[in-house]
Amino acid sequence: MGKASRDKGLRRERAIVDLHSKCGIRAERVPLSGAMRYRGNGADVDIYVRGAAPLKAEVKARGAGAGFKTLERWLGENDVLLLVRDRATPLVVLTLPAWLDVAGRSAAAADGDRERIERRRLAEQGPLPPVDAIAEHAA
Repeated sequence: MGKASRDKGLRRERAIVDLHSKCGIRAERVPLSGAMRYRGNGADVDIYVRGAAPLKAEVKARGAGAGFKTLERWLGENDVLLLVRDRATPLVVLTLPAWLDVAGRSAAAADGDRERIERRRLAEQGPLPPVDAIAEHAA
């Protein structure tokens, strides 16, 4: 793998970790993208949504979306795509908002953290517009 490809992958992994962190969901990159089987883990990112054992996440990025376009077409306007193949474990494809909702609920159920929910809202929607002092006083 060339340096440019490796750097692109690292940027994508860091972005995934950063997004989850901003939403109050603990996530961390696995050193060397799992190549060294750190803690027996060959994944790219660990996402902690259900207690001590993390979900192991693999991150793939394609500039032109090769291989992703069919999945996106099948998903359409839905939140979840279930891929079922004979004699294999079904796969679940989620939109990012659906994933953050599921992961956030799981993490929130674990500790009931209101601050985490607010951080997620800020990461998804951005900060609320500043309050107009005159309108606030009139209310």
